[in-house]
Amino acid sequence: MGISRRQTLTGAAALGVGVPLLAACGAGSGGESSGGAPSSTPGEKLGAAADVPVGGGTILADQKIVVTQPTKGEFKAFSSICTHAGCPVTAVQDGTINCTCHGSKFSVEDGSVVNGPATKPLPEVAVTVQGGEITTA
Repeated sequence: MGISRRQTLTGAAALGVGVPLLAACGAGSGGESSGGAPSSTPGEKLGAAADVPVGGGTILADQKIVVTQPTKGEFKAFSSICTHAGCPVTAVQDGTINCTCHGSKFSVEDGSVVNGPATKPLPEVAVTVQGGEITTA
């Protein structure tokens, strides 16, 4: 007969290893994720400015970045990793960047939380636009 999960955890706790095992399951303080760091380097080309809709945005999954254009000619970029549980955001629509894992929504203007459960904004990524091309700053 095998050892049950309860027996394993009880035995681990008796040996003083239960706390580190359980601590590894958390997503950070208060259950919030710090978000994934975008995987880009300064000067990296992200795409054409013309590909980013006004009032919307484009998710660049490989770079973990979402680029938005809140108003014509104004471009913003944020981490595309939700600050609630670390899921990638999946859509940009109706003025928000949306994470379908738990329903969090963030503003395309500044990455602030519009709808929880996330409580922290998406980290901003500095970008510039030159010659119609968006690059990281």
